Amino acid sequence: MKIFVEAIHKGIWNAIKNEPFIPMVENKKVISGKPWSQWTEQESKKSQYDCIAKNITTSALSSNEFFSVSQCESTKEMWDSFEVTHEWANDVKRSRNHTLIQEYEMFRMLKGETIVEVQKWFTHIINHLMSLGKTFDKEELNIKVHCHI
Repeated sequence: MKIFVEAIHKGIWNAIKNEPFIPMVENKKVISGKPWSQWTEQESKKSQYDCIAKNITTSALSSNEFFSVSQCESTKEMWDSFEVTHEWANDVKRSRNHTLIQEYEMFRMLKGETIVEVQKWFTHIINHLMSLGKTFDKEELNIKVHCHI
């Protein structure tokens, strides 16, 4: 998602990871949102990044995922919700990583399983571990597969 959005414009990714841009004005030492009619062209363009980010994000969602974030005010709020829901939060990620490492360590071909089923499951475990930052040496993977099939 980051690569896709940054390819369009880094300002859009900034709107996702931070709060949307809101032009501010100081009046009698009180800072508040600037009236829309007073926005400069540059401020208007920057504030549009969150709208573009919302459009991109919601276009990629299933109806259930859309419903879960449809009340969010900003793309940042949506993204934060996704991080928790989709296991991107650090504590959930750590727990998932631990579970996957245990699955990797306990990996064995079970009676009645086909080579295709075992390969599919092994690849699933490895891909998820790699997405969480674990690296593997090809020799280590080959030994693991050959010893347990």
